[in-house]
Amino acid sequence: MMAAGFGLLAGAVSAQVKPGDAFPPIAAAEFDGVLPATAGQVVLVDFWASWCAPCRASFPAYARLQGAYAARGLVILAVSVDRAPAAFTAFVRKLNPPFSTVRDRGQKLVREVAVPTMPSSYLVGRDGTVRFVHAGFYGERTERELRSEIESLLRERPPPS
Repeated sequence: MMAAGFGLLAGAVSAQVKPGDAFPPIAAAEFDGVLPATAGQVVLVDFWASWCAPCRASFPAYARLQGAYAARGLVILAVSVDRAPAAFTAFVRKLNPPFSTVRDRGQKLVREVAVPTMPSSYLVGRDGTVRFVHAGFYGERTERELRSEIESLLRERPPPS
């Protein structure tokens, strides 16, 4: 299962979404799970897999970010690239995250974003533009960087409706 995940990611790197790009429409993909409302919010989209140890390590950090910033306009959406629904369900049941988790059932969004590695997170401004990308999760360093980036994005004014 791990090799299949890496093969999917490696084949898609050429069109990788980067800072300054519009994040692809989330609702266009098919998901297991419920999508949160994201319009006008700062959104952290994290791509993960049940077999990925750094992904497991990232979830407690994202839970802390959720607690610190959700009331101010941060939405966290953790997108599983697991092909097996049971692997996704077991991971979510075990970690019980306080943020939205979905499974990219057809691998549409992960292909469209061209996720380079597991985990990878995309911090999207209120205007839908990717502002920061984190390939991998490096513990306290990544959490510290995300906090700084989230703070700066939350201070920005929402785009006019």
